[in-house]
Amino acid sequence: MVPGILGRKIGMTQIFDDNGKRVPVTVMEAGPCVVLEVKTSEKHGYDAVQLGFDDMKEKNVKKPQRGALKAKGLTPKKFVREIRCEEKPEVNPGDKMTSSLFQKGDFLDVTGISKGKGFQGGMKRCGWKGGKETHGSMSHRVPGSIGASSFPSRVHKGHPFPGHMGHERITVQNLKVVSVDEVEDTIVVNGPVPGPNGSYLLIRFAHKKPIAEREVKEPEPEEAQEEEVQAEQPPEEKAEEVEEKAAQPEETKEESGKPEAVKEEAVAEAQAPEEGADKAAKKKQEKTGEESESGEENKE
Repeated sequence: MVPGILGRKIGMTQIFDDNGKRVPVTVMEAGPCVVLEVKTSEKHGYDAVQLGFDDMKEKNVKKPQRGALKAKGLTPKKFVREIRCEEKPEVNPGDKMTSSLFQKGDFLDVTGISKGKGFQGGMKRCGWKGGKETHGSMSHRVPGSIGASSFPSRVHKGHPFPGHMGHERITVQNLKVVSVDEVEDTIVVNGPVPGPNGSYLLIRFAHKKPIAEREVKEPEPEEAQEEEVQAEQPPEEKAEEVEEKAAQPEETKEESGKPEAVKEEAVAEAQAPEEGADKAAKKKQEKTGEESESGEENKE
């Protein structure tokens, strides 16, 4: 099983649980992703799957990549990432992966690029306390002393300073899945994920949590499938069926209202008109004979 999928952040909202408590959640679009390449330990030294998400124009792809994709019958993607697998993946290039990979109750690690904040000072970027705010102080938000002068006569590496903040690769761990919509390919998780709305995400099963057992989905009954097919039938076809029924001849309508025995007699007479006529004549003769006999007995 591939332990992850690619997606896009849609935005944050809130829901209410069964106890009426407000829960902040993030909605993510998860797939559909296309398998671009499968790497195995026999050939490449490790097992992994290369996934692609969100189509892009072929003219914006370099020729070597375009040729490699055309050889496999695939289209170029904007967001391409490789996901390591513990075992040999049971997928092939061209297969699609959707949000059905996850289910409610799973824990996920979501990786993305955080929002860029631009150039920021040390108090915001590094959490400095700052100087005194009293009257006469000349040091409120400035860095101040950054090291000794005589020894070591330099600034140690990693010293916090003002600089560019944000726009970094961030992973938020152990986000619980609240719901999965397989029709719209969306996942709702409890809590925030990195990046602005519309940014690409790498969604994987949590590294520090075990993967829950997969729920076995029961196949839908035939009656429910027939009802769905009828519901999906376009209105034009339904209108044509109604017109055909309205244009049905009156004779057929009357025959449809008769009992089954009468219908069988009508069908038999239509198939063999000569035999039906002979039978009708015999029945009439029998009836007239019975009537004549009853009349003679009354006279006597």
